[in-house]
Amino acid sequence: MSVVGAIMVPHPPIILPEVGRGEEAAIRKTTNSYKAAARLVKELAPDTIVLSSPHQIMFNDYFNIASGNGAKGSMSRFRAGSVKFQVDYDQAFIRELCTLAEDGGLPAGTLGQRDPDLDHGAMVPLYFIRKAFPEFRLVRLGLSGLSYEDHYRLGRMVQETAEKLDRRVVFVGSGDLSHKLKEDGPYGFVEEGPEYDERIMDVMGRAAFDELFDFSESFCNKAAECGHRSFLIMAGALDGKALETRQLSHEGTFGVGYGICTYTVTGTDPSRRFLLKAEERKRDRIQASRNAEDVYIKLARKTIETFIRDDRIISLYSDLSDIAPDGLPAELTERQAGAFVSLHKNGVLRGCIGTIQSTKYCVAEEIIANAISAATRDPRFPPVGKQELEELDISVDILGPTERISSPAELDVKKYGVIVTKGRRRGLLLPNLDGVDTVEDQIFIAKQKAGLDPDEENVTLERFEVVRHECHM
Repeated sequence: MSVVGAIMVPHPPIILPEVGRGEEAAIRKTTNSYKAAARLVKELAPDTIVLSSPHQIMFNDYFNIASGNGAKGSMSRFRAGSVKFQVDYDQAFIRELCTLAEDGGLPAGTLGQRDPDLDHGAMVPLYFIRKAFPEFRLVRLGLSGLSYEDHYRLGRMVQETAEKLDRRVVFVGSGDLSHKLKEDGPYGFVEEGPEYDERIMDVMGRAAFDELFDFSESFCNKAAECGHRSFLIMAGALDGKALETRQLSHEGTFGVGYGICTYTVTGTDPSRRFLLKAEERKRDRIQASRNAEDVYIKLARKTIETFIRDDRIISLYSDLSDIAPDGLPAELTERQAGAFVSLHKNGVLRGCIGTIQSTKYCVAEEIIANAISAATRDPRFPPVGKQELEELDISVDILGPTERISSPAELDVKKYGVIVTKGRRRGLLLPNLDGVDTVEDQIFIAKQKAGLDPDEENVTLERFEVVRHECHM
């Protein structure tokens, strides 16, 4: 046997009558769809349910697979302690999945489990499923900060494990959509919120899982979704399968998106093996981005790759023939300026280090020093590994002179960076950054970087302009 079907479901605790106490009536459509999805699980009669949840323990570079004989849980933190759960794990499935991950070089397993209890991302789906079909064993998967492709690979390994152990498996992809659909919602509104919900429901409603890879992580972060990676694992579990797909419902009554779709496997379909297509498109994007990079970015990239791979610092005079056959332009070798080098991976910050004023004898040397620091010495991140080099987006900001200003009214988040100073404490924030939309946000973050209280008023403000060199995948 193999994976025989899947359901995409949200996990709002309020949908449980014991929690909602009548408020669940406002999302009746979601409740009815949930019951229909549970009936499908009953019809498919799985031996094992594999469930991915964004609220299980999550590591940046590792997939946690819940271990042990089973797990318990209750909805007590949602004032419904009478709603209790106890499930048995499919231990043989867990062992085989861990073995496949190890053999396939995918960082996944049972290490690092801190809280064995069921999370609400698991309990809400199980509430509906066990009413319709109580006899099953469970496998729980956490998400990670790894790539979309790695999430899909984990799903493919679920399918392979099911086939190897001759299990009938239903996959449950637990995840809410955007949390920012309404101004009066618990998380407010951003325009990316409704856009994400519309796009994801279209993609999942068509089972066009190859398009899941086209959602940038920065877009998903702005939309404040929590289910995208869960859906990618589910898509991997359905890799190469012909599907009967039903989009049951979508609601955003409380300002958070709840979407439900079901998938019944009807056979095989080699055209639905999406990982190779995704990897090819990614390689094409990377190559197009590399071709469009200017000499500033090429210098930073060459510096980082040489330092990470060869453990040495490049020379301006003997290592740059491939990126500057006629030598670096004078603007890099004959002037001085502060410079910041920023690294992003899959649209998310991976490192950023810079200098406010020049510390080297030329801009090129400034970029070299700060590129190495951004890749290896940013205290917020581990050093960049060799396997990450191809996935890095790099930008270089060359700073203009600083200018003291008398009030925040002289700032513009798109045009000016800001420096906040009090005594020996100093914090800088570059202009035109994702997620920094107001001057108030800009000053708040700069104060944090300076180690100052956000309410501190007796600070000196300076502004500066930058020339940004960037080219995103």
